[in-house]
Amino acid sequence: MSDQQPTVRFMTVQDIEQVLIVEHDAFTVPWSQQAFFNELKNNQFAYYVVMEYENQIIGYCGVWLVLDEAHITNIAIHSNYQGRKFGEALLLYMMELAKTYGSKKMTLEVRVSNKKAQKLYRKLGFKMGGIRKNYYTDNLEDALIMWVVLDEG
Repeated sequence: MSDQQPTVRFMTVQDIEQVLIVEHDAFTVPWSQQAFFNELKNNQFAYYVVMEYENQIIGYCGVWLVLDEAHITNIAIHSNYQGRKFGEALLLYMMELAKTYGSKKMTLEVRVSNKKAQKLYRKLGFKMGGIRKNYYTDNLEDALIMWVVLDEG
């Protein structure tokens, strides 16, 4: 096992192919190549970062920064690299980035069944904000809406 640390940088269009590998590994209804392209090129509110480890993209995170709120669109670490706190590092990076751009709060949705992700979000200060009924199109599972205040201090 390498002692190299993962690095995080802004996603480019050239990264989409590798990001799609992570996307298909992580989600039952993955985003398309076109969806990522549109986010990177056409959405003025979107910021995406990738996590690289041993010269390959192993994770990514997207956020929309609108006024003083940050909305996580998606976050994923390839299953081969889970359990090493890479997801936590990636989310902390995005929380800091959002603060840098003036966000006061951050929100995200997570499947009610995804206890592992919920545990991470709670660890980083996210609280329950409500439920979106039938949010996920593959099985109509509900989503928990979670919030965190970024600028406590």
